[in-house]
Amino acid sequence: MGGLRSGGLGVARAGWSNVIAALFSLLLLSSMQCHAQLSSTFYDRICPNALNTIRTSVRQAVSSERRMAASLIHLHFHDCFVQGCDASILLDETLTIVSEKTTLQNLGSDRGYGIIEDAKRELEKTCPRTVSCAYILAVATKDASVLVGGPSWTVKLRRRDSTTAIHTLAKTDLPGPFDPLDRIISGFANKGLTTRDMVALSGAHSIGQAQCFLFRGRIYSNETDIDAGFASTRRHQCPQEDQNGNLASFDLVTLNQLDNNYFKNLIQRKVLLQSDQVLLSGGSTDSIVSEYSNNPHTFASDFATAMIRMGDINLFTG
Repeated sequence: MGGLRSGGLGVARAGWSNVIAALFSLLLLSSMQCHAQLSSTFYDRICPNALNTIRTSVRQAVSSERRMAASLIHLHFHDCFVQGCDASILLDETLTIVSEKTTLQNLGSDRGYGIIEDAKRELEKTCPRTVSCAYILAVATKDASVLVGGPSWTVKLRRRDSTTAIHTLAKTDLPGPFDPLDRIISGFANKGLTTRDMVALSGAHSIGQAQCFLFRGRIYSNETDIDAGFASTRRHQCPQEDQNGNLASFDLVTLNQLDNNYFKNLIQRKVLLQSDQVLLSGGSTDSIVSEYSNNPHTFASDFATAMIRMGDINLFTG
């Protein structure tokens, strides 16, 4: 009996060793598969023209309208802040979907949907059912940045598209143009982004335009946090009543260049949105604004890093 017990224990130990080895192999394989999913060369084999196809669509659009670069960056940002960068913002209204496009934060301001659709249509001809819209939007944003003098970065692959939109999250999670600094910081922190990430990403307002109703209160406020001459100039494009959709460029100096001039504008109190000026209002972000205004290379590097980190929000792969 003693011998049988001893032998049984040896078999049990051997069995557990096999189980542990199998589990270790499974974990290793899972890790390898995860890294493979996020490889920057994934489409080289199954859709080798993916990057060129997307780049061509973006280049044509930005060549026709420089503002489109800002629109693509804006679109990607608004996609990522609602359940991650999953292209849910591209979904139209249906019987079962309440589109994110119809929220106040997106309606009339988000543009560039057609560029993503054009690139997807071309890719479907050569690589059907292969390249996701989420990946196209992420790559298009990077290409748009480069085309207007901004930094480049590596976009992680195997992004998967959402099949549903979350209208309510678009209303609550996207930062607003009138938000105070603490709310903006906490909103980004809820997405795993640091205060430095937030300030760097705000630099995207170096390009693009805003609608009159978003900054009317600021330019007619006569407050000390806005340059009087700047406010006076902007009133010509935005009367005190009506014409809510009139557009004004964020930056009057390098309006088609993604650069650190946004931060110089902050120091001079020459920015349109109140949610921009709060970045330089005696708070925790003042020093970062000063740093970026003096060092364009630091801003460009941090902007690229922040875009990568933003792209990792609830990364949906497969």
